[in-house]
Amino acid sequence: MAKAARAAQAWRTYKNVTEPGSPGLGARLRAIPKLIGAVMRGQYPGMGKSKLAMMGLGVLYILSPVDIVPDFLVLVGVADDFGVFLWLMGSLLGESGRYVDWERKQVRAFPS
Repeated sequence: MAKAARAAQAWRTYKNVTEPGSPGLGARLRAIPKLIGAVMRGQYPGMGKSKLAMMGLGVLYILSPVDIVPDFLVLVGVADDFGVFLWLMGSLLGESGRYVDWERKQVRAFPS
């Protein structure tokens, strides 16, 4: 069940990134540092600090040598890390795409 949900999330993210008029993968990746800064400063209303903290915990879980399911259980141990990675990438790419759209609307609303 969880594998199907992760695969569905990956597919939705792929469709969202390749949709015409949607920010591309490069724009989304470049927007991630700006997104994090805007969330930390409270400038971006689309994402709370708690979700950003969950993403940070996801990064720590992937990088940490201590896992809930040990990696020496080869298939299961690696699968949990991969599942967290898929969730993290899906969340980051989705949220960064929304951030890019929000940023574009802000530029149009307040031209310099």
